Order: sequence, then structure tokens, then C-alpha cells
Amino acid sequence: MPTRTPALPYWTIAWPLAAWGLLAGQAGGLQGAVYLALMALGLVGAVLSAVHHAEVVAHKVGEPYGTLVLALAITIIEVALIVSMMLAGGPQTTALARDTVFAAVMLILNGIVGLCLLAGGSRHREQTFGQLGVSASLTTLAAIAVLTLVLPNYTTSLAGPVYTASQLAFVAIVSLVLYGTFVLVQTVRHRDYFLPAQADLDSHAPPPAGRTAIASGVLLVVGLVAVVLLAKGLAPTIEAAVAHAGAPKAVVGIIIAMVVLLPEGLAAFRAAQANRLQTSLNLALGSALASIGLTIPAVAVVSLATGWTLTLGLDTKSAVLLLLSLFVTSLSLSTGRTTVLQGTVHLVLLATYLFTTIVP
Repeated sequence: MPTRTPALPYWTIAWPLAAWGLLAGQAGGLQGAVYLALMALGLVGAVLSAVHHAEVVAHKVGEPYGTLVLALAITIIEVALIVSMMLAGGPQTTALARDTVFAAVMLILNGIVGLCLLAGGSRHREQTFGQLGVSASLTTLAAIAVLTLVLPNYTTSLAGPVYTASQLAFVAIVSLVLYGTFVLVQTVRHRDYFLPAQADLDSHAPPPAGRTAIASGVLLVVGLVAVVLLAKGLAPTIEAAVAHAGAPKAVVGIIIAMVVLLPEGLAAFRAAQANRLQTSLNLALGSALASIGLTIPAVAVVSLATGWTLTLGLDTKSAVLLLLSLFVTSLSLSTGRTTVLQGTVHLVLLATYLFTTIVP
């Protein structure tokens, strides 16, 4: 007799709908401190429901497709948000894409990876994963990150941290080529590189029914869109709070990136606690790759179409932190085994990034 899979919990359906109700209220003119608090609560609920639906979809389609679904869903919505803000803000948003992508990469490499390694190491002492998949992810990420965020500072055809139109088009194309090749390797040619190095603890649980998985897929997108729009709606309040505190404007980008990455970060954290570090790393590194590999080509198209200058090159401090993060990540994930030490190192780098952003 086949095992029946449970239906979706009611709260995972109610929270996304409540989030959209709050967005409708804001569009209708509702505001005030209490309503902003309700929007923040709706944001948290939408994040939690999105994580649940992502896990349902992931369990249905299997690895590494499940982690790819969440990474692509979040990144596509993030790209749409950045492009819409660029079109609304005009040439003044010349560095928006760079700041957002850099914040996302640093938060993923040092924040999400660090928390996962620390949490997994604390509970299980030592965790293992497949080196081949992680090595492929880091190789691709390092190439795209340096080409898009560091190299613009050293080209000579045009002064400053910008590319010429032809250079920008070239970098956009090679970014898509690198990311597309990575997805091909991850899902088709070398899928086994990204499969868990140990037995998945959920492998004995029955997969969800097809209708349940489809419903979760729809609610995942609905929830993620609500997360981004609620974050955008709360952005003016966040900006005012940051300005009142006297902190640099870059802090706003970090806060928004944190909110956008919450669903994926929480899913990766829970996987690490369940001793599924391969899934955690697939989520984290895949998200970083999707973020930079899809965002840069999209904003390049906007820049070329509008004629606006697109600032991509990082300042010296940020470039050093980026290269250090890539180097340390490559070392900490080079043995296929991790402990609390690697997690602590990554979190120290995260703290350094956040502190030097506030106190440059």
C-alpha cells in the first residue's frame, strides 16, 4: 500500500497571501509605524514559507535540481528588482548593481557558508562533501567575479572603474557562457559531482505528490516575489534609519541583500544542521554564481540600451576582501572535510567586511 504524502501546512499558504495583502494595503496608502511592523512580520513569514516550499520542490525533483530551482528563482527576482530600480532611478544608480552583487557574494561566501560550517561542525564535529562539485563552483565563481568586479579597474581604453561598450558586451557574454556551462555540468554532464557524498537523510521519506510539488512551486515564486517587494517597500525606512545613524549608504544594500538571501540562507542552514553539507554548499555557491552570472549581463543590457555608465570596478579595500574571501573559501573547502574552524574563519571575514563597510 503506497505511503500518502502530507498536504501542505496551512501556514505555508497563509503567509504568502498575507504578505500580498500587506503589499496591497501599502499600495492603497496604509502606512505608519504599526503597519511597517506588520510588513516586517509578513516578510519573516513569507521567508519561512518560501523555505518550506523550496524544500518540497527540492525533494520532488532531487539533487542538484532542487537547489538550482531556489537559486534561480531568487536570482531572477533579484535581477528584476535591480533592473526596475535602475530604470526608475536613472543614471544615479550607476553603482547599484555592483554594490548589490558584491554584497550578495560576500554574504554568501562568508555569511551563509560560515554559518553552515559552524552549525554543522558544532552538531556533527566533522562533515564531508564532494570536492569535485565545489571545485567546479569556485573555479567558475572566481573567474566571473574577477572579470566583472576587479578587471574594470585595470583596463585602459576608458579611465575609471568602468568598461567601454564593447568591453561590457564582451564581459556580459562570457559571464553567460561561464554560468551556462556550469549549469550544464551541474545538471547533465557531471551531475554526480554535486550529489551528496553521504546518504541523504531524507532519502527514505516518500516524495511529495505531483500536485503538492506544483502547488509548492507556485507558492515558492509567489512568496519570493512578496519577499522582494516587501523588502523594497521597507527600503525607505531602512535608508532613513541608516542615515539617522550616520552609516554609509552601502549599508542599505547590505541589509536588502540580507533580506533577499534569507530564504536560501535559512534553507542552507537547515540542511547543514541535518548533516547535508553538500546540499548547503550547492545552495550557497550556486546562488553566488547565479547572482553574479545573471545580474551583470542583465544590467549590461540596460546600460548599453540607455547609454548610462555602469560602474563595476570595486575600490581597493573591497577588491582585497573579495579576493581574500575567494582564496580562503578555496582553501577551507579543499579537503572535502570541514569543522568549526573553517566556519569561524568565514564568519570573521564577514564581520570584517561589515565593520569596514561601516567604518571604512
